[in-house]
Amino acid sequence: MDDTDERFAAHLDVSGMLCPMPILRARRKLDDLAPGDMLLLTATDPAVVQDMPAFCSMAGHTLVMARVEGDKYLFEIRKGSSER
Repeated sequence: MDDTDERFAAHLDVSGMLCPMPILRARRKLDDLAPGDMLLLTATDPAVVQDMPAFCSMAGHTLVMARVEGDKYLFEIRKGSSER
């Protein structure tokens, strides 16, 4: 995956951060984006595998894709049209 992928309005690397920081940082970054914009988030905390889908569902965002690349967890998130 190319980090310069133009599909993403923003990239956020929260590698090394433990719960709840990846979710809090994702929320803050998504707050700065327009509805429909895409965020690419990279994390290393295994807890994010459960936390990120739950956060996206509760906040009204769409988790487009989640995958593992080596020791990193990557999430493609589309900002929802309205915060819940």
